Amino acid sequence: MRVLNLYLVRHGQTYYNIFNKLQGWSNSPLTQRGIDGAKDIGQRLAEVPFAGAFCSDTGRAIATAKIVLAENQVSNIKDPKPVSYFREEFYGYYEGTDMNQAWYLAAGPHGLKNFPQIVEKYSFDTAKDFLKEADPFGLAENHEEYWNRIDQGFALISSDESLHDGDNVLVISHGNTLLSLMDRYAAGRYDLSERPANGSLTKLRLVDGQIEVVSYNE
Repeated sequence: MRVLNLYLVRHGQTYYNIFNKLQGWSNSPLTQRGIDGAKDIGQRLAEVPFAGAFCSDTGRAIATAKIVLAENQVSNIKDPKPVSYFREEFYGYYEGTDMNQAWYLAAGPHGLKNFPQIVEKYSFDTAKDFLKEADPFGLAENHEEYWNRIDQGFALISSDESLHDGDNVLVISHGNTLLSLMDRYAAGRYDLSERPANGSLTKLRLVDGQIEVVSYNE
């Protein structure tokens, strides 16, 4: 049995975060607060020896990863490995759209008004499906497309022969992805009405490729 300790960090604050815009595969730069937040979590993790570092290939995730690794005092890794599998959910036509407006359009045909109502009545996966249904181009990811991609990311880490039992691995992630992971694997242990903070830490264990949740949004 091989256990890998995954340290999932949500990227630092971006301008789209301030503007309340959906930011999946699209990207906006880190704000100064986002840069400072990345430095803060980097300092919190400065004594954690990382054997590997992965991030989505979006600019905000790469920038956050480099800042976190620059603060680390006990790892030889200076640059993360960008992986497209770890991108945020793809919102298709609604990329860059006001978050409330996009979810209103997705929820409306089902007699609901917003994202929280979809999740309360159905699930996070259903929200993905509803947004794809509302996308006039049909490009937004439904839950099957989303999880097929994300699962490949964790499989990539699990199959990395440079990683050994007990190793620590840094993964720079995204807000909705962290919520989705908790919804799928945390068995209701956390209040998911609160989004994970920019620069927050969530810990997972990858046990022979299977995900176990250790903590959320620290």
